[in-house]
Amino acid sequence: MTRQMHGRRRFLTVAAAAAAFPGAARSAPVARWRGWALGAGASMTLAGVDQLDARPTFAALEAEIARLEKVFSLYRDDSALVRLNRTGRLSAPPAELLEVLGLCDALHAATEGAFDPTVQPLWTALAEGGDPAAARGRIGWRGVSFDAGEVRLRHAGMALTLNGIAQGYVTDRIAAALRRRGFGDVLVDIGEVAALGRRADGAPWQAGVATPDGRIVQRVALRDRALATSAPRGTVLDRAAGQGHILDPRGAGAPVHALVSVSAPRADIADGLSTALCLMEAPAAEAAIASFGDARLEKMV
Repeated sequence: MTRQMHGRRRFLTVAAAAAAFPGAARSAPVARWRGWALGAGASMTLAGVDQLDARPTFAALEAEIARLEKVFSLYRDDSALVRLNRTGRLSAPPAELLEVLGLCDALHAATEGAFDPTVQPLWTALAEGGDPAAARGRIGWRGVSFDAGEVRLRHAGMALTLNGIAQGYVTDRIAAALRRRGFGDVLVDIGEVAALGRRADGAPWQAGVATPDGRIVQRVALRDRALATSAPRGTVLDRAAGQGHILDPRGAGAPVHALVSVSAPRADIADGLSTALCLMEAPAAEAAIASFGDARLEKMV
């Protein structure tokens, strides 16, 4: 499967470091890495270190990204998630998978079922010309059980997607790894954005929230905070029907919002909320955000 086919992720334009703002002055060196993670482009920007000195760090984090892909990727036959979907059971699941499933449980409750990773069979049916009605019968978070011994999908044909949260989780893990290595001024973009400290010129990191056609509709200053943006039509499954990639597991119909951007201290929380809030009316969306303390709605269109 090509990288282009892995476009089922948030659409977020990142304005990183002084290079994104032609008039900004640089007062310290900046090291940048660009690569691939979970099937799409990713980047890291480290303020206060030059490119040569950052190379060992970037190499180590590339290895960590590859390790986490073997947990969460839907496109690797050897990933934990693919093996779970294939057989309906996964013994001795990775700790990272259990951590994400625990957060999925909290998000499912807070969003009244709008966040539900068991929507994967419906996504597959729509993307590949299958039977959506039959696929809807395989959706249901109550059919998932998990503990340190096993993850189990209780009903035949069930499958999970973690694309509404895994990018945020991996972003958090890489940002935490950089902090442990002594980097305090960092911008990480692995589908979602996490910012630590400040840019090299002393200003806050900046992220631009963009529509799928590339139009920036909001700029957000970030410091020790993460940002996630979801747009249902960021990836279109069926152009003729206008079917975007964010699907309501409750069968409530089309998304309510064209774009939602959420910031939070953690990228995985921002990621999950931005996905679910596309499917929720404003009062319910506000209640869901309030469930996660410092989470904040940045933009809703």
